[in-house]
This record gives sequence, structure tokens and C-alpha cells, in this order.
Amino acid sequence: MLPADITGTYIYNQKTGDFELRKGPVFTNILLADEINRSPPKSQAALLEAMQERQATLDGRTHELDNPFIVLATQNPIEFEGVYQLPEAQLDRFIIKLRVGYPTKDDEVTILRNRMQRRRDEFSINRIADTATVIEMQNAVEGVHGDDDLLSYIADIVRETRVHGQVEVGASPRGSLALLKLARANAAFNSRDYVIPDDIKEVAVEALAHRIIPKASSWVRGFDSKLIIEETLHKVPVPRVD
Repeated sequence: MLPADITGTYIYNQKTGDFELRKGPVFTNILLADEINRSPPKSQAALLEAMQERQATLDGRTHELDNPFIVLATQNPIEFEGVYQLPEAQLDRFIIKLRVGYPTKDDEVTILRNRMQRRRDEFSINRIADTATVIEMQNAVEGVHGDDDLLSYIADIVRETRVHGQVEVGASPRGSLALLKLARANAAFNSRDYVIPDDIKEVAVEALAHRIIPKASSWVRGFDSKLIIEETLHKVPVPRVD
């Protein structure tokens, strides 16, 4: 896969004598990059640049991406041959990282039951929102209030990752912003227009674990990024909110 496979390229049209833009898959609202660690670094960079700048530059011409622009990516956690792990600086651009793991027994039974009822392997997906609705939801999150004490709490959590004894490199200010965004979204999801400490604690692991680099010795001692963030949450005092 080449960067042009993601961003697109200009193709010469023999009939018109001009170069025409053939847009790549990055020109969409929701982009799924399946097993992103199988693509070479240059292709990863092309996608992640679009994520950060919300634009693609082709042959010196800048093309704005549609709004909203959301990237979902998966990684193959098992195989290591022919795989290019994303550098920490690029992982930092993903607001959240989830460990999917295996389903519970009840969920797996539901999967099997749904397959029997569907009577085919393929399944259809119904649209539940349009672009205007998604943008409206994003704007609604911007109306969620965060008290100064809670902003200080977020800063304390992130700063603690930088001085933790098992951490080589802590979370950047981008981690603080991600934690704030997710906490506000969690508050809105729970029908509140204000953030409480539980909103921050509920999303802290998913927002910060992929943004820190544990020391090599931490693996020997049984520490991973998830445990480090959980320990940090226990260590940082929780503000009292009236």
C-alpha cells in the first residue's frame, strides 16, 4: 500500500488533456483502517496527517476533508512479521484506544443466535444518523462545563504520568486535551451538562494508556500501561465538587 492509495492522486485524462483528481478513501466521513500496523510507515503517515490537519496535500494542492472526519483503526496484536507498529507520536493522535478482547459467554451466545436468525453470513446495517446529527452531537459536547478544580485534576493526572517511577515518557498535553474531551462526552452521554470526577476516571485508562512509554524494567515487574494509569488514579487526590 502506497500513500496515494489512501489520499488519492492525479490521473491524466487523455480526452481532456488535463490531470484529474481521483480521490482516495480518506475523502469520507468515517474511515476504517483495518489492521493499520500492516501498512508501511509512509502510508501510516499519510493517514495520520489527514487526521491531524483535516486535509490532504496532493501535488502541492491542498484539499479540505469533509466534516465530520472520524478515523477508526484496528491493529493485529498477534503477528509481528510484516507489521509496522505505530510510533508513540502517531498513536498520540488517536483520542482513545480500546482493548477489545474476547466477548463474554452471553455475548458469544447472542452472536450465534443472531447468525441463526439471519440465515446468512452477511448482515445489513441501517443508518441511524446523518452528518448533520453527528455535528450537532459534537457541538453539544462543547456546551458541557468543566470546573477549574476538575481541570486541575486532569492536569495532575497527566503530570503524574511524567514522574511515575515506571514510566520512561509520560503523556503530552495532547493527553490532557483528550482526557477533557472524553470526560465531557461521558458527561453528555449521562445527560449532564457538567463534568464530575467519575467522568474523568472512567475514561482515563483508554485516553492515556497508549500515550505513555513504560520503562523496560516495568514489564519484568508486571507493570503495563493500563496498570500504571490505574495506579496514577489511586495516587492523585480527587477534588471535592459541590
